[in-house]
Amino acid sequence: MSTPQTQPLIGTDSFSWKKWDACTHCGLCLPTCPTYRELGLETDSPRGRLYLMGSAFKSQDPTPLNEEWAEYIYRCLDCRACETACPSGVHFGELLEQARAIYEQNASRSTSYRFWSNLVFKHILPNKERLDLIFELMWLYQKLGIRWLVQKSGILKLMGQMGQMESLLPKIPSPNLKYTMQDITPAVGEKRYRVGFIPGCIMNQVFTDTNIATIRVLTQNGCEVVTPRKQTCCGALHLHNGVRDVASTLAKQNIDAFEDEDLDAIIINSAGCGATLKEYEALLEDTDYAEKAERFSHKMRDISEFLADIEMIPPNGKIPLRVTYDEPCHLLHGQSVKLQPRKVLQAIPELELIELTESEWCCGSAGIYNITQPELSQEILERKMEHISDTDADIVATGNPGCLLQIQLGIQKHGLDMKAMHPITLLDYSYRSIPQDEWEE
Repeated sequence: MSTPQTQPLIGTDSFSWKKWDACTHCGLCLPTCPTYRELGLETDSPRGRLYLMGSAFKSQDPTPLNEEWAEYIYRCLDCRACETACPSGVHFGELLEQARAIYEQNASRSTSYRFWSNLVFKHILPNKERLDLIFELMWLYQKLGIRWLVQKSGILKLMGQMGQMESLLPKIPSPNLKYTMQDITPAVGEKRYRVGFIPGCIMNQVFTDTNIATIRVLTQNGCEVVTPRKQTCCGALHLHNGVRDVASTLAKQNIDAFEDEDLDAIIINSAGCGATLKEYEALLEDTDYAEKAERFSHKMRDISEFLADIEMIPPNGKIPLRVTYDEPCHLLHGQSVKLQPRKVLQAIPELELIELTESEWCCGSAGIYNITQPELSQEILERKMEHISDTDADIVATGNPGCLLQIQLGIQKHGLDMKAMHPITLLDYSYRSIPQDEWEE
C-alpha cells in the first residue's frame, strides 16, 4: 500500500493549471470516454479524473494520492477522445501525463514495480542494442519452434497474466531486415523533397517491413529519405507511464539527431509516436531546447498526412479487396488526422473502402494498456470487433503498431477471415503491383 506523505507534493509546480482550469465541467466528454461507458463511474471519466488531479495537487494534501487515486488515473486509456469532444479545448492528454509523473515522484511503489519500471523505461526502450537482442531472442523463440511447444504444453494456462501476455506476441520478422535501411535513401527519379524518417523502436522491431515500405513509398514520390542513426525511442510510453524525466532526455536526443539536417518534413508512420513527437514543443517549453523543439514539432508529419499534402504519384497496382479503416486514437484525437489515410487508401485502384461504424472508438490497445489492464482492454476490444465483423472486409487498415496487434488478436479470437494491415503497406503493394498471393504473411 502507498504510505501517505507528511510533506508537500513534489512536482506540482510544473502542473499546467491554466490548461486544467479550462474545463467547464459540461460533461460533453463523458459519452466519448471508453472507460466511463464500460464502468459508468464519474471517477472513470475525464471530468472526474480532472477533479481528482485538482483535489490532490491544489491543496498540496498528500492524503488523496493513494492507490485508489492512482487506479482511476491509470485506468484511463489516454485515447484523447475527450479532447475532440471538448468545446473548451482542454489538453487532457498532457494533463494526464503530468499527473502520472507527479504520482510517480510521490508514491511509495513496491520494490518489484520500481525494478521492472526502471528496467523497461530506462534500460531497454532507450537502448537500441538491448532492444535488438530481446527481439532477436523472440525471433529465435518462434523460428526454432519453441513457441509452438510452449503453447501445446499448456504451461501458459498455469502462468496466469504472464501466459496471456504471450498471446500478444506477434510474428517477429528476421532481425536482418531492419539493417537493410540506409542512412540516406535516394529519391526515385527527380528529387522533390528531402525528408527525415523515424522508424521507432517497437515499430522497427515488429513491423520492419512497414518501415521499409514507408521508405519505398516516399522515394517513389520523389523524396530523399534521411534516417539518422543517432535517433532513439520517442518517449511516448514513458510519458504515458509517468517517466517524464527520461522522456525529456529522449526528446532532446531526437531533436539533436535531426537538427542539422535540411529537411522539408520529418515522417513517422506510428500514430502513438507521432502524437508525442508533435508535442515535444509542449514537453520542452520551459527548457533551453524550447526553440529547437518548436522547429522539430512543426516539421513532424504522419506519413498519410504528408502524402495527402503533396501531389502523390498515383499507384497502378490493382488491389480488388474490401478494406475498412480503423482510426488510431492518437492519429485522430492526438493529431487531428482523419481524412488523409482514407485519401491514401482511395488512391489504390479497385480497392473498396468500407466505412467502419465507430471507427473513432478506441480498440483497447493504448500503448501497454492491454498488458496493464488486460480485462478492461479486452472488453473495449469486443465492442470494436463487433463493428469490424459487420463490415465483412478482407483487410482492416490502421496506422499504429499497438492497434495492429490488438485488432489482429481480435480477428484471431473471433475466427474472422481478414487481416490487419498498415495503409502504407497496401499502398506499397500497389506501387509495386505485388499480387495478393505473394504478400508477406
